[in-house]
Amino acid sequence: MASRINFQFDDKLKYQLDAIYSVVDLFKGVSRQDEGTIYRNVNRIKKIGEGDPVRNPQIVKPSRLLKNLQEVQRRNMLFMDNELKGNNFTIEMETGTGKTYVYLRTILELYKTYGFTKFMIVVPSIAIRKGVEKSIEMLREHFKALYDGLDIKNHAFVYDSNNLGRVSSFVESRDLSIVVMNIQAFNKDTNKIRQADEYGQILWEDIKYISPIVIIDEPQKIEGTAKKKSASLTAIEMLNPLFILRYSATHKRLFNQVYKLDSYDAYQNDLVKKIEVKTVHGTIPKDYPYIRYVEFTKDLYAKIEIFCVEQGGVIRTKQFKVRGGDSLYECSGNLAQYRNMIVMEDPHKLKKLKIGKWDDVLELAVGESNVNMSEEEIIRIQIRLAIKSHLDKQYKILRKGHKIKVLTLFFIDAVNKYRDSSAPDGRGEYLRIFDEEYAKIITDDRWNKVFKEYPELFKEYKDVYRVREGYFAVDKNKNAVEIENWENIMDEEKLKAKSQEDIDRGIELILEKKDELISFEEPLAFIFSHSALREGWDNPNVFTLCTLKKSGSDIAKKQEIGRGLRLPVDIYGNRCTDSEVNELTVIANDYYDHFAAALQQDFNEQAGFNKDEVTYDVIYTTLKNAGIPENKIMELAELFKQELLEQGIINNDGVLTRDARKIETITFTNETLQEHSIMLKEKFVEAMLAKGTRKIPIKNGDEEPVENGKHSYISEEYFDKLLKELSKRMSQRTMYQVKIDNKAFIEECVSELDEALRYKRIRYEYHIETGKAEFDELKKFRLADPSVQQLFDELEGMETGKSEFEIINYIMYHTMLPRLAIYRIISRLEKKDMLKNQDILDFVTQRLQEKLTDFMAQGVIRYEAIDGYIFDESTIFETEQIDRSMLDDAASLVFKTNPESRRAVHKYYKFDSKGELEFAKRLDADENVLLYTKLKKGGFVIDTPYGEYSPDWAVIYKGDNNTARLFFIVETKIDKDKNDLNKVETTKIRCGELHFKAVANDVQFKQAKNYDDFLQKIGVK
Repeated sequence: MASRINFQFDDKLKYQLDAIYSVVDLFKGVSRQDEGTIYRNVNRIKKIGEGDPVRNPQIVKPSRLLKNLQEVQRRNMLFMDNELKGNNFTIEMETGTGKTYVYLRTILELYKTYGFTKFMIVVPSIAIRKGVEKSIEMLREHFKALYDGLDIKNHAFVYDSNNLGRVSSFVESRDLSIVVMNIQAFNKDTNKIRQADEYGQILWEDIKYISPIVIIDEPQKIEGTAKKKSASLTAIEMLNPLFILRYSATHKRLFNQVYKLDSYDAYQNDLVKKIEVKTVHGTIPKDYPYIRYVEFTKDLYAKIEIFCVEQGGVIRTKQFKVRGGDSLYECSGNLAQYRNMIVMEDPHKLKKLKIGKWDDVLELAVGESNVNMSEEEIIRIQIRLAIKSHLDKQYKILRKGHKIKVLTLFFIDAVNKYRDSSAPDGRGEYLRIFDEEYAKIITDDRWNKVFKEYPELFKEYKDVYRVREGYFAVDKNKNAVEIENWENIMDEEKLKAKSQEDIDRGIELILEKKDELISFEEPLAFIFSHSALREGWDNPNVFTLCTLKKSGSDIAKKQEIGRGLRLPVDIYGNRCTDSEVNELTVIANDYYDHFAAALQQDFNEQAGFNKDEVTYDVIYTTLKNAGIPENKIMELAELFKQELLEQGIINNDGVLTRDARKIETITFTNETLQEHSIMLKEKFVEAMLAKGTRKIPIKNGDEEPVENGKHSYISEEYFDKLLKELSKRMSQRTMYQVKIDNKAFIEECVSELDEALRYKRIRYEYHIETGKAEFDELKKFRLADPSVQQLFDELEGMETGKSEFEIINYIMYHTMLPRLAIYRIISRLEKKDMLKNQDILDFVTQRLQEKLTDFMAQGVIRYEAIDGYIFDESTIFETEQIDRSMLDDAASLVFKTNPESRRAVHKYYKFDSKGELEFAKRLDADENVLLYTKLKKGGFVIDTPYGEYSPDWAVIYKGDNNTARLFFIVETKIDKDKNDLNKVETTKIRCGELHFKAVANDVQFKQAKNYDDFLQKIGVK
């Protein structure tokens, strides 16, 4: 047996001391009355030898308590409460930061400082209770050194309904007494503790009298809803607790919050591991009728992803919103594999999506696809990645001088994937794959260097039976069992009693080995476990977490990933704070976008993130960015919040109201706030927009009904004249002429395609997408855009029936190249037979199209006007459709022009960027601008080799003599100099210049990176 590691604890961690003394300081100077053993129920029956109940000192002047609460809240940068919300106090601490340590030490401080003696720790599950027991055991020596030899284990016990004598001792003891109880032990009238014993005594009544201090671990799991209080919370309140301390990382409701250490703070201060996510999924041959159910949308559609093609394009995946009766064949651009496939019924959020083809019906849940042919290979890749990640991390950590043993945890949802009684050797599918991959990797010199350089630490690494083990729910006979219906509920609170008992036994086995696992003497390093046992896996040395489940399973859960966030411990029991090695890698079988969206949503929901909530962080950021001195921010934060509340910008819960749009019009009553009014409003709006609110729109001027059309001018004749002059210069359509060297084109195509196909194979492709987790300034959790790695598996003997004639026709249809030119190219290719595969054919077609476009772009020699072919004025100056939701949605960047200046053609314009919005504002304010308009994409177009091109602006500007009018067509490339433009942008701008050269001599075409650049380029100083 490996030796157990004695964990070392640091008693001076500032964030833990802050949490402890935030509670202790609540009672500083608060009057208390110690009533000793006076028992007021004279009718109480006493047993022989029984003493009197001893209650906690009673708080007699709560007014001082409120003052202390406000001082603590101010110190911890929390909004202050104006009244006590009952006797509940909330402590928010992120998972993995020592929540149990904090509340156990808080108990000792309250006992030492104020003489409080009766404490009840209430937990929602046996798993958490066992974790508390384990912590008490581990902290014995640590607390002895801090509290004059006091042994916390001698003062604490776990409630056992078969030993009520311990509860009687708890009631009568004059010394420190701590009982740890499952909520299920007393939340029903039928519980043994609430029944009269043989002497007629009811212990429940005694506990009520002594006014215990109740500590709730994970209160959100037992408190019910805002409308209906749970039986558990009701039972706790019936105990008449002196006060209740609520500890969790994910509170549903906040009562008198005294401390906050959330995910953002823990992450930014390196108090938990960083997170890296790797997702694995296969790519599909483009001949296959691939369908993925992406999401059920808010407007009651199913968003699906399928293959799609347009003429001139390649087959690629595209997402569509569909309902019952929609044809996938039509959505796909008439791809043959989707013929006769339709959505059979309107989607429902609680049902699978049904897609039919004749008598066959495909059912997909959200996140699922119909591609499972490579499921085993994806699992294999996941396991391979996990082993490599494990060995890489172990090597790097040891090389940095840390004696830390790395653990890897695989979560699976079926025991038979690990142990299979029907298999000859008893191994399940996942275990067989692990053994195969592990045997290969440890003989690979790229990965086994950790064993070669540190042989004394890995004496048994070659014995696969010693390095991996499975921990599952077990029955009374210690046999591993499945968790009934777990895949559907994924919630331990909804489990049947027997399943919960089985899980508890499994967790007990895990906790028994917790200390040994981080010792190198124990070779076990790869652990398979059921996700239902996740509560037991708070092992600090988990560095890789791999979720082996069917595609689309509900795997993106903070509580599951949270198992590996604790800081690691070395073999001496010391925590490692090296941020360079403290990173958890999560490996999932999913599409990155789906996994990231689900994980981000779960993290932010668990953290209580509300995009419309004005939190202390928002106000602090607003005041700071508005230039308020640091020493004044604390003082003004409450005042700023109060002003927002009084003026109807936020409600009592701190959430933006519908009147938030009036923020620009409010007047602050506080002199300092009013002095900084402009900047405060601007920075407040910026902060809330960054958070994602849509309740504060960017608007120009007073509200009026949304009707986008041309402005009315004092002189309609003058306006019409300007508009016609501009229209005349823009209405003429043109065509471009190119000159291509045919021989050079064919030679380059053959050469480049031969090179591109040289190492191509017909194979399955897998994508591994890797992204890092991060938080923005306003504490919103997100996963960064991923990097992509590709893996391939060869396909042997793939048959296809495409003839050379079909191949040439396909390329000709999509490229418009002459048949003879295509024949001359493909007949000279070294691997022309590969074009029979659709993926390769698409690849070649795309390369030919790109090469043709590049040759055409280089060969444009002139534009010529097309007689009789003109744009209609209504098309050139087509208006954007603007609705009320756009005006209310700050992200839409809708600009209301100033009718008084009489410069803009239309009342409203909608932009894609803040740079364009700023350009419009400058045009609207420039007195030398006679007329301008933003050109709608597709309204006015110029044909180019790279497709239709729409410039951004049409501007009529005053000349030097104040009468001549200069016409400008402007392309804005915000913050881009000419040298920064890519070849497509450069070509389109050159085509624009040639177009206007052909239709009008007095029109200048300009590219500008901002308005000042535009003025400089037209000669305005």
